[in-house]
Amino acid sequence: MSQGLDLTTAYPASVKEKLHGIVQLQRTIDKGHAKVHGNIGEYHYNCPMDAAVFSFLGIGHEALLAVIDKAQNPQEIADYVKPFVEKKSPAEIAAWNEQWLRHAPEPGSDGEKYFLELRSSVAPERTDVTAWADLLDLDEKRPVPQRVAA
Repeated sequence: MSQGLDLTTAYPASVKEKLHGIVQLQRTIDKGHAKVHGNIGEYHYNCPMDAAVFSFLGIGHEALLAVIDKAQNPQEIADYVKPFVEKKSPAEIAAWNEQWLRHAPEPGSDGEKYFLELRSSVAPERTDVTAWADLLDLDEKRPVPQRVAA
């Protein structure tokens, strides 16, 4: 497959973008593609967010990386992950997506410290942003609707 997405000059898909109805999956594939081609930049393939989608779907991260490496086109990768998604019920997928889009760092954790530092550097006025999906979209210059504080 071509060099494709270069994460040293572009952003991966938003966490919110769906592949086969699953959030995070296209972003994970984008990072895997960049890793295979040596242009992943500051991103990390199989980070905790990727690992969560792998766990939910039962996909091995090394196996997916091998498929990405050998794929002639994006459809081959989508075809590989589709049977894993099809094992989930619509209710399981809906629950995963809803939970994942609200996923926030654990209070008092190193993750929360990093989250707050990143939010302060990207959009310090956006204290309404408490979920990773929204913060990553802000960091990657995507619009994020203003939320009402909980």
